[in-house]
Amino acid sequence: MEYAGGDKLYVPVESIDTLSKYIGSDTPPKLNKLGSQEFAKTKSRVKGELKELAFSLVELYKQRMNAKGYTYPADDELQRKFEADFGYTLTDDQQNALYDIKADMQQGKVMDRLICGDVGFGKTEVALCTAFKTILSGKQVAFLCPTTILSEQHYNTAVVRMKKYGVNVQVLNRFKSAKECEKIISDVAQGNVDLIIGTHKLLNDKIKFKNLGLLILDEEQKFGVGDKEKIKNIKNNINVITLSATPIPRTLNMSLTGIRDISVIATPPVSRLATQVQVVEYSDSIVVGAVKRELARHGQVLVVYNKVESIYNYSDKLKSLLPKDVVLDVAHGQMDKKQLEDAIFRLFSGDTQVLVATTLIENGVDLPNANTLVVVNADGLGLSQLYQLKGRIG
Repeated sequence: MEYAGGDKLYVPVESIDTLSKYIGSDTPPKLNKLGSQEFAKTKSRVKGELKELAFSLVELYKQRMNAKGYTYPADDELQRKFEADFGYTLTDDQQNALYDIKADMQQGKVMDRLICGDVGFGKTEVALCTAFKTILSGKQVAFLCPTTILSEQHYNTAVVRMKKYGVNVQVLNRFKSAKECEKIISDVAQGNVDLIIGTHKLLNDKIKFKNLGLLILDEEQKFGVGDKEKIKNIKNNINVITLSATPIPRTLNMSLTGIRDISVIATPPVSRLATQVQVVEYSDSIVVGAVKRELARHGQVLVVYNKVESIYNYSDKLKSLLPKDVVLDVAHGQMDKKQLEDAIFRLFSGDTQVLVATTLIENGVDLPNANTLVVVNADGLGLSQLYQLKGRIG
């Protein structure tokens, strides 16, 4: 092991289990000098901060449990019409989750509910029905998403569902210019926006809500500690719904111990089939065969290649192995926002047959026509990521 200043410490092979790979931010960690107390001090400081965070969380949940929230009225004709407009029959689990949520709202409880369900099992529709009920009572809704792509998709879904009811839906993400962001923030403060969907940009100190009634938090495990501190301050006395297919252990533990309520959506929609997963050693012939089989039934294919520096080399190689008429495109997070937006739009509209992308597609890319997914170097991804990626198809 190398320390600051080039000092080296040799670790015996039999003690190899005392070492583990560094998992943290993209920036390299600061090295300490051999024999110094810096690392011990850092650990002590972090322990103190964690203890402080734990106590403040306990205090927050205590306040929330004792607080009296806004008492929402029972469903009216407009709410029932909105829910009937969905176009699909809600599963029993979706209906039960909605029943639980409405019971909380109509009792004046400060709601903090985890909606746990597999990818594609209809958590978003439950959230939108809750949002609509909140908006009918003159309150605003914030829908927080971990990625730009997911925020765009939720925005498009919400606009389609709510436009004819006169609900003003806006989105705040990096696709918006500084001028557009300024206008949206001003409208939110004045109460002109009913539903604001966005990425961590929603946590900006400049954003002030006129009458926030509900916070919907999608995939909270994607937010950092700093973001969660801000979320904690936002949701002191408002209703909160957390949507997750893979909740973090702390959230799950709080739900199972009764600190937070939980509704489980375990029933797949009627048209959704189980995904078949194969774990095999990589070979070009396996990938090409999988792509050709999917294209033969006029479907689309997602190929996850999570190295931006060599993604174009890989996509060029794959393109050379496929028939010349196959339309292949590339998407990754470091692209120009217009290019990325165009690439995703071409995929949504069906123009792209094969998309080679990084893990940016793991959240929210809903493609009914894409039923084959190839993950290259899957051993380099986390279990939660792989689970989310599996949910993009089927």
